[in-house]
Amino acid sequence: MTDNIIALVDGSGYATSVCEHAAWVSRLTGAPIQLLHVMGRREAAGPQDLSGAIRLGARTALLDELATLDAQRARIANDAGRALLEDARQLTEGAGASGVTTRLEQGDLIERAVGNDAPDTRLIVIGKRGAAADFAKGHLGSNLERIVRSARKPVLVASRAFKPIRKVLVAFDGGNSALKAVQHIANSPVFKDLQIELAMAGNSGNNARDTLDEGLLRLRAAGLRADACVLAGSAETALAERIETEGHDLLVMGAYGHSRIRSMIIGSTTTQMLIACKLPVLLFR
Repeated sequence: MTDNIIALVDGSGYATSVCEHAAWVSRLTGAPIQLLHVMGRREAAGPQDLSGAIRLGARTALLDELATLDAQRARIANDAGRALLEDARQLTEGAGASGVTTRLEQGDLIERAVGNDAPDTRLIVIGKRGAAADFAKGHLGSNLERIVRSARKPVLVASRAFKPIRKVLVAFDGGNSALKAVQHIANSPVFKDLQIELAMAGNSGNNARDTLDEGLLRLRAAGLRADACVLAGSAETALAERIETEGHDLLVMGAYGHSRIRSMIIGSTTTQMLIACKLPVLLFR
């Protein structure tokens, strides 16, 4: 069975970009897409026992009315979720993807998206921010870090808008996550026609630079157009400047490294990197 691309969609301004990034990967790999929308337990809850909220003397009719309103809210939330998924399906198919299915779930997003390590999942696509993005310009979505920490598969963090991807910057520190990213790139049809640059930032020892050369050779042996560079300065600053000056369209990083890159991926520096960069970011554990 071909592994699915799981695209997490909601009512945010990033939903369109999530669908288009997922469709881009699907077109190049032939992988089917599962569009997933997860409603919170309260959002999708049915009738509840409200008797404890009503004090002495309350009429039974009031309890019945409250229960009816609660059921109506749950029905409206389910209808809205199905409508959102249908719109996302049409958009994703219109972007050239095939094998698109939808799934409406209730409960915790992490359990539904990455539960049981999702053995049939190839990639998870999520937006940088959720439905409250317009009210939190300086923050990432609350579920993003939870997804990255929990997922055993690569996570593609979609930017606000999709644009054609031609140049890729790989933040390379010689750690296991970075090596895993290089191996994935070498084996994936997604990167076949892209220009790839491995970038090592900060004060790296000879062993790390040897590993950089090995990574470069591995990519070239796979027939990819790849170069490597060593950047001066702190990793977060140097990488951001490289992206700005060279016009990369995608940043690839390891989710956990063994050097200063480690703090970039799950930590305050990574948060700032994801906020500052206007390009999509592919994360590996």
